[in-house]
Amino acid sequence: MDSPSPSTIGRVAEFVPRAFAVPLGLETAEFVLEPLGPEHNELDYVAWTSSMEHIARTPGYPAGSWPRPMTPDENRADLERHADDFRKRNGFTYTVLDPAGRDVIGCVYIYPVRDSDYDACALSWVRESHAHLDIPLWRAVSEWLESDWPFTRVKYAPRI
Repeated sequence: MDSPSPSTIGRVAEFVPRAFAVPLGLETAEFVLEPLGPEHNELDYVAWTSSMEHIARTPGYPAGSWPRPMTPDENRADLERHADDFRKRNGFTYTVLDPAGRDVIGCVYIYPVRDSDYDACALSWVRESHAHLDIPLWRAVSEWLESDWPFTRVKYAPRI
């Protein structure tokens, strides 16, 4: 997986139970999450390419795997893969949008974990211009994973 690609993330046959209704988003006063897809390519590309060093310093991102330089076409292919994973229920990626202007301000990834005591791995980032939202996003996603998802244990790097 290009964005992100920690070695602990893997693919499993059934990540969530078939009867589980996958949440289509999360809304707070500070941000909105919706499934990431190729329609977000232009704004997603600008968001992460403007904040690569900031994202690389975000808890949970292993050194050197992502972010890495990509073309807009490579980014679109990555977004198409994430959307396909979502459709197949293999992993769930959400774009983080500003509720007022609908600008992309970050991303949340929820994927299975290979060879671990965790049910899932979550990662998130916000663009540098919205760094003040990193902890609120982490808190909201942590609560959401606990209340609305079928996981017992989720690996999600804490924020200080």
